[in-house]
Amino acid sequence: MLIESVPNFSEGRDRGKVDALVEAMKIPGVFLLDREMDPDHNRCVITLAGGREPLMEAVIRGVGKASELIDLTKHTGAHPRIGAADVVPFVPIAEATLEDCVGMARCVGEEIWRRYQIPVYLYEAAATVPERQNLENIRRGQFEVLREEIASVPGRRPDFGEPRIHPTAGATVVGARKFLIAYNIYLNTPDVQIAKKVAKAVRFSSGGLPCVKAMGLLVRGLAQVSMNLTDFERTSVARVFEQVKREAARYGALPLSSELIGLIPKRALEDAAACSLQIENFDSSLILENRLAAVMRSQTANLSENK
Repeated sequence: MLIESVPNFSEGRDRGKVDALVEAMKIPGVFLLDREMDPDHNRCVITLAGGREPLMEAVIRGVGKASELIDLTKHTGAHPRIGAADVVPFVPIAEATLEDCVGMARCVGEEIWRRYQIPVYLYEAAATVPERQNLENIRRGQFEVLREEIASVPGRRPDFGEPRIHPTAGATVVGARKFLIAYNIYLNTPDVQIAKKVAKAVRFSSGGLPCVKAMGLLVRGLAQVSMNLTDFERTSVARVFEQVKREAARYGALPLSSELIGLIPKRALEDAAACSLQIENFDSSLILENRLAAVMRSQTANLSENK
């Protein structure tokens, strides 16, 4: 069983603190695949993979270290957040199911409260009520509003823990989901209102593309359309880029560049390339590395059968 976890922490400016978070999650059987920091978002994204038990322990320790290092009462940044360890998703990779990840999310959520007294909300496939399937609903108003409403508004009670926020570490959201692509497009303008209009046009919740979440931000002095693509098989990266380009052109703007936050499946790039190049006979078997891997697997299987 191989599971991925992509904990997001509310620290993107202090490399020493991010190093400490990574160090806290170093456990045998857990592999560090990637780490990203963004000072404007003031957020870091750590990508881990491993087996069930070691991966759960790694992220629990990461949440604990974040509670020691990050004080949300002093935190500012472009990205919405409710916690020092803001969100911890589990994603099935090999020999694992989404249901396996749901079970992991619930175990981790309960343990985070037990060890650190940080309230936990469950989201996506692990959500206990439909309203919490969408992360944005849980994060509404961010840390500052949740701090006021967690005890007084019944719908904001956590899934694990008492209805009181950790004074500096806030709350943490834990869940299970399919592979998500975090994809941002920078426009050639500092006008963040254009990015917000484009985001509204492309996100599914306001009538845009399926499986796309989007918001407009000001990052590095440029308007950024910040997106999560929750199912690249339904809506490809190439389709998203073209839609953002089309919508931005309505306001006299163009994409300047784009970026990935964390990792992307090879198939997503294959699909994007095929779409952009309009190759009539394309399928993934035409890629050299894919063909080589398939042939090697076939030969290995034949050798095993002949032994």
